[in-house]
Amino acid sequence: MAQRILLIDDDVALGGMVADYLAQAGFRVTSSVTAGEGEQRLKREIYDLLILDLMLPDADGLEVCRRIRQSSDLPILMLTARGDAMDRVVGLEIGADDYLPKPFEPRELLARVRAILRRKLNPAQRDVLRFGRLEIDRGARRARLDGRDCMLTSHQFALLDALAGHAGRVMSRDALMDLLKGESAEAFDRSVDVHISRIRSAVEDDPKKPRRIITVRGAGYVFAREQD
Repeated sequence: MAQRILLIDDDVALGGMVADYLAQAGFRVTSSVTAGEGEQRLKREIYDLLILDLMLPDADGLEVCRRIRQSSDLPILMLTARGDAMDRVVGLEIGADDYLPKPFEPRELLARVRAILRRKLNPAQRDVLRFGRLEIDRGARRARLDGRDCMLTSHQFALLDALAGHAGRVMSRDALMDLLKGESAEAFDRSVDVHISRIRSAVEDDPKKPRRIITVRGAGYVFAREQD
């Protein structure tokens, strides 16, 4: 499946060029011309990398980067037409993964995108995730609470893994289904809500008062970063 990139830049001509070039390299690129539009897309959809312009019509790119980094570890490549080295320092300090000044060669952009994704691959796919007393072993496809196995089907484990892999971020039902399209037919013959209920029965101390998988009314679910 092609990796997805979100580009937030108000330069329509540049955005078209970047989208076409990265598409030829096998990426799926979605473009937004304002920070507001881009941040709404991030709430609704799943991306592997964000390319973020520093100077946007409705927001400062550094502030956008800061907001995103408060709740997500999404890789961020910042673009700027400004040559101030301090911008680069600040951008990297608040969580950007790399910084590319305009104008740039498309080949350099592609090389940086690939390098960022390579660097992020291992941490994002580490074998074991730990959240307090809950351990999610990706290699064994097994979850344990207080050292005891949680009884989950393969699809339920994949759903738990998808939520935990985006801890702290609200995941819509559609986004979860999109992530799990490669799983079994079980993903489609029962609703996400039913599977969430069964996962809660396995991983929550009190499934009626969940503290790990939280419902966000009208939006979806969020997996709590901080757990006891």
